[in-house]
Amino acid sequence: MPKAYENAGVSVEAGYEVVKRIKSHVARTERPGVVGGIGGFGGLFDLASLGYREPVLISGTDGVGTKLVVAKMAGRHDTIGIDCVAMCVNDIAAQGAEPLFFLDYIACGKNDPALLEQVVSGVADGCVQAGAGLIGGETAEMPGMYAEDEYDLAGFAVGVAERSAIVDGSGITEGDVLIGLPSSGVHSNGFSLVRKALFEQAGYTVDTTMDELDGKTLGEVLLEPTRIYVKALKPLFQAGVVKGVAHITGGGFIENIPRMIPDGLATRIELGSWPVPPIFDVIERAGNVEHTEMFNIFNMGVGMVLAVAADRADEAMALLSGNDEPAYRIGAVVRKTVDDVELA
Repeated sequence: MPKAYENAGVSVEAGYEVVKRIKSHVARTERPGVVGGIGGFGGLFDLASLGYREPVLISGTDGVGTKLVVAKMAGRHDTIGIDCVAMCVNDIAAQGAEPLFFLDYIACGKNDPALLEQVVSGVADGCVQAGAGLIGGETAEMPGMYAEDEYDLAGFAVGVAERSAIVDGSGITEGDVLIGLPSSGVHSNGFSLVRKALFEQAGYTVDTTMDELDGKTLGEVLLEPTRIYVKALKPLFQAGVVKGVAHITGGGFIENIPRMIPDGLATRIELGSWPVPPIFDVIERAGNVEHTEMFNIFNMGVGMVLAVAADRADEAMALLSGNDEPAYRIGAVVRKTVDDVELA
């Protein structure tokens, strides 16, 4: 064991221990196309084995942000990896991709193998939900950069779609219907405001319970993993009913929906057409946030917005219902006058 490195604050042995601990979790994510296991210099994937005719790779990278601080406050680290996978695969799924593989990156002040196993177990859970193989990653112990009890988590996802099946919103027209797929809660965006409003301004803790949260603690509600929409979207893509998809992340409705809308068009969102989880009311009150501003920060209960032709909206809703996927008609595409997103 290199003593000099150990004396500098980096434990090589702890690194080996992490690899040993996570192998069983990685094995759970194996899927067609994955070649070999972890431990090599690069992760391998055989795209040709999947039979795509004109494959286009679609990639995305993201992190979990300061939701990690809430996980640390609550002492719970086994679901934050799901969030990391979700943030990446939902982005590429919004373009019509089938997720293929995922890589994670963990930076920490001190390598705690038991804690990092919890984190990677969550990453593996997310990969299983998304149908992506966890084919590699990096754990970087960086004393002096992070405190001993701190870590950061990021990931990178690669998916594939037939060139003819890429979903880019270019076919969206005036009169198309907007369908919202519900979120599981706050997901992984806006947590700097969440923490300021709930913990600094209101003086709550992760152990605070509220009747409106069905008796759950704030920690439980806030750490509810980000929903992964891959399976919900797949039958819609196969049926060719979706013109565009917006993943509602940082920037909420106001910044994300326009990303799928062609120039000259806008969207009108019918407020009240879907149930808003009570945690958003709690945040709004605690932080004294303007109600309309909430839609510029959070998902407000809708994690994905789909644009479909009006004459195929019933078909899309039926496909979702047939797969036990709740969905709501939340608005329509309109001709742009002033705002990209109108809240009606």
